[in-house]
Amino acid sequence: MATKCFCAALLPILLCFMLCQPCYGTVSDIQCLKKLKASVDLDNKLEWTFNNNTEGSICVFNGVECWHPNENKVLALHLGSMGLKGKFPDGLENCSSMTSLDLSSNSLSGPIPADFSKRLPFITNLDLSYNSFSGQIPESLANCTYLNNINLQHNKLTGNIPGQLAALGRLAQFNVADNQLSGQIPSSLSKFPPSNFANQDLCGRPLSNDCTATSSSRTGVIVGSAVGGAVITFIIVAVILFILLRKMPAKKKGKDVEENKWAKSIKGAKGAKVSMFEKSVSKMKLNDLMKATGDFTKENIIGTGRSGTMYKATLPDGSFLAIKRLQDTQHLESQFTSEMSTLGSVKQRNLVPLLGYCIAKNERLLVYKYMPKGSLYDHLHPKNSEKKGLEWSLRLKIAIGTARGLAWLHHSCNPRILHRNISSKCILIDDDYEAKISDFGLARLMNPIDTHLSTFVNGEFGDLGYVAPEYTRTLVATPKGDVYSFGVVLLELITGEEPTRVSNAPENFKGSLVDWITYLSNNSILPDAIDKSLIGKDSDAELLQCMKVACSCVLSSPKERPTMFEVYQLLRAVGEKYHFSAADDELTMQPQNADPEDELIVAN
Repeated sequence: MATKCFCAALLPILLCFMLCQPCYGTVSDIQCLKKLKASVDLDNKLEWTFNNNTEGSICVFNGVECWHPNENKVLALHLGSMGLKGKFPDGLENCSSMTSLDLSSNSLSGPIPADFSKRLPFITNLDLSYNSFSGQIPESLANCTYLNNINLQHNKLTGNIPGQLAALGRLAQFNVADNQLSGQIPSSLSKFPPSNFANQDLCGRPLSNDCTATSSSRTGVIVGSAVGGAVITFIIVAVILFILLRKMPAKKKGKDVEENKWAKSIKGAKGAKVSMFEKSVSKMKLNDLMKATGDFTKENIIGTGRSGTMYKATLPDGSFLAIKRLQDTQHLESQFTSEMSTLGSVKQRNLVPLLGYCIAKNERLLVYKYMPKGSLYDHLHPKNSEKKGLEWSLRLKIAIGTARGLAWLHHSCNPRILHRNISSKCILIDDDYEAKISDFGLARLMNPIDTHLSTFVNGEFGDLGYVAPEYTRTLVATPKGDVYSFGVVLLELITGEEPTRVSNAPENFKGSLVDWITYLSNNSILPDAIDKSLIGKDSDAELLQCMKVACSCVLSSPKERPTMFEVYQLLRAVGEKYHFSAADDELTMQPQNADPEDELIVAN
């Protein structure tokens, strides 16, 4: 009994100690900036002074972004083009909560520290481009498991790209162009553009030069010069290429088997029932899904995202379904079934209907209606540059449909739902170019993260470029966060640009699409951002009206943004002459008196 009392008394003390730990980080963050300035700001370009150590004093420093303006805790350092000189800065390990570091376009040199991951364990964005860093890329970068972006372009780095970087599952951008790197590019990085690997001695995908073929060619030159016969060289290269081509299918098959291991593990549950919400869909079992997707082979993948991987399923009658394998959900079966019942009842013309679900061992599979035209992202940013882009009337139709669907989720759905992951990749297109929002409500099925910091850096609030700026401070999902994300999608539709990369901007511009639009707006040259293929086709006024709506959605202050209902009404007015909207939609979407922010479902 005494032991229980002691434990009960000790628990609040331990909790208090844990919660108060961050209070001791403010002094160390100040020390972090002092050491950094002393080591690389030789010409006093930063103009930082440390006379005032009150909370929030460092948050006004040039290039410093804090978690909260009234707390000396550094979130990010934006020190690009600051005239910094010397080696890699000292003291950064004292900025223990920092998630982003930009030292680009300075005069820094020497090696990148081998213990980088110990200094900045929570880093998500790293930009050291356009410096003179030398030596090898440290293998310890692979231990920075939250990394989303790595830019090491235009330095003097040598050696191989570490294979350990394959462990960085969240990596969305990777650039090592204009260095002196050599060897084979790790296969896990082959998804990035070839221009990101422009080094004379790098080889392998995504570059066109094959490593083995390059090596064989050099060997052939030596042999040829020794024996004086180019014919022998040709024969050697031909034989090697023949052997490689014979081995390639076997290697590919082995790789596919490895990637498909999860599907093999559930074959013992072939009889598992697929619970369907639609009576029009015939009864199915897991075995039917396995056959329809070829045991979920890589060739049938039609999309990947934060919530999971989507596969195309071809049924015996020639019709199609889309099967999503959920990622990282550990809800109890009863909880999962309850969530599915809720989402299965959500029906609206601009939402992709959830037709059913299947539970097989630890796997959770969702059955959706198949959308033949893919995602909006595929149409706006096609891999084939010759593919014709969407005309303006279709883009406006998609924008209105998406706004209608989100407004319905926010204002009319019961229970009301926050999407939290709106992007052009989760907006699908049907045969009539009607927008269909997918992945709504799935945020609640993701694994909850205990710490605030981990929650943000794990991408819990959405894809890069679409996340509202207040999330870095509050870490709380709100309807206005969905409005911001939709505003970015609307900017994509109007400009044709990607959220994190603006091709129409000057080369030295390193900001996002929203940053670019803000810059143009402040300089009264906003029309310069409009997709050139849309201009001069009797739609210029509509484009500018929609641009104004988009700009209001991405305002930095959440309170100044409109609601999704207001956004829908504004866009509907712009597109009135096209007759995109149905009268019955308006009757069911009038905003109610209650504050939607108090009632919306938030993923916890």
